[in-house]
Amino acid sequence: MALVELGRFDRQEAFIVQGYLGDSDIMSFVFDAGTSIADGSYLLIPVRVMVDDEDHARAREILESVPDF
Repeated sequence: MALVELGRFDRQEAFIVQGYLGDSDIMSFVFDAGTSIADGSYLLIPVRVMVDDEDHARAREILESVPDF
């Protein structure tokens, strides 16, 4: 298993994407969600959603089927 980046999103969107993927039985990880949360700049820093390289194509299809992503 090798993790690859599916995309970069704001913090809230990243967790929404993770929910869509989980509904399709694709395990994903949200990286950087806690970055600089103490100083309030976390909304400015993109959060990465990572998936297994074997799930990347399917995850991309799921993401493209959702409006606004």
